[in-house]
Amino acid sequence: MIPAAFEYHRPKDIEAALGLLQTHGDEARVLAGGHSLIPMMKLRMAAIEHLIDLRDIAHLRDIRIEGTNIHIGAMVTQAELIGHDGLARVAPILREAALQIADPQVRYMGTVGGNVANGDPGNDMPGLMQALDAVFTLAGPDGDREVAARDFYEAAYMTAREDDEILTAIRFQVSAGGYAYEKQKRKIGDYATAAAAVVITRDGDKVASASIAMTNLSDTPVWSESAAAALIGTRCDADAIKTATDAALADIDPNEDNRGPVEFKRHVAGIIISRAIARAWSRA
Repeated sequence: MIPAAFEYHRPKDIEAALGLLQTHGDEARVLAGGHSLIPMMKLRMAAIEHLIDLRDIAHLRDIRIEGTNIHIGAMVTQAELIGHDGLARVAPILREAALQIADPQVRYMGTVGGNVANGDPGNDMPGLMQALDAVFTLAGPDGDREVAARDFYEAAYMTAREDDEILTAIRFQVSAGGYAYEKQKRKIGDYATAAAAVVITRDGDKVASASIAMTNLSDTPVWSESAAAALIGTRCDADAIKTATDAALADIDPNEDNRGPVEFKRHVAGIIISRAIARAWSRA
């Protein structure tokens, strides 16, 4: 289908973009990669009168690595994450996850900011950012504010971002350790039936710290504090992995859809979480 008529804006800086949002209010939407919004417009599920394209705002494409501090601009594409040598060296889980998103055509256009900002429970980056304990920067009429990824998601497609705010950047700290992003999907380009991001550090032969988050297993991404706690201090053997997996499964609330019934999703989730923990430990 063809979307309804709209006015297209392409501001050169974030101040101009915010000004357009204030001027046009509920009639305006921000465009990043467009893979969520444009299909909705084509299906007439969203009637947007003013489309604000962020593509020409240069600083939203910054990637900065300062020691253990990582800064990623909201308009960085998945392909740019994959191809960035510095990120591959210090935060390889980003590349591992991005390579499992859709297909190359989508990854060349789809942005990190768009993936985390719209609250789609099927997107891969929100759960990953919770596992990394990332912080999102939101620009608004009163200046910038920061929201932790673990506090950002409120319900499906509902987030802490206000209508007059724009997500501009993501930051997090990296630490030496093991990582894994495991995902099961029906076909290339589909959302996950279940996915899990795991980050583990070790002290000798025991787990020193752990972080486990899951995708598309509830209305929001799920960061499981209890699953991580079940691993800390253990040798991450089969019993510890099972205990952590059971704790993670207790935190999810999947819905039946065309990817399968609830029982099947829970079964798949258990396998994916266990694999992710084991692989992250093997790399720690």
